[in-house]
Amino acid sequence: MSDFIKNLTAKKVLDLKKEIPINSHLVVSKTLVQQPHVGMTLFSLDKDESISAHKATGDALVYLLSGHARITLDGEDFNVSEGESLLMPAGAPHALYAETAFQMLLVVVK
Repeated sequence: MSDFIKNLTAKKVLDLKKEIPINSHLVVSKTLVQQPHVGMTLFSLDKDESISAHKATGDALVYLLSGHARITLDGEDFNVSEGESLLMPAGAPHALYAETAFQMLLVVVK
């Protein structure tokens, strides 16, 4: 068992999309790391679900595992698709909207 990354099986090849299901009409999260200087969380959002505007205390990197999201960052919209990432600087207001159902890995470094 890993001492730092939780809720995943060590010493096994993983498909992160299988680790975070897309549930109808829901936003789902699965925390992998929550330490003072780093956080890693898997998220899934069904189509038309959203995460309202907020700010992170560290730099946040979103990596889309599947689907398509519209991320509003500092008032500017970014279209992010499977295999793409967006870096959101600490303190910048941002919100996410599921153009299609999507899954993502969020890494926050403080």
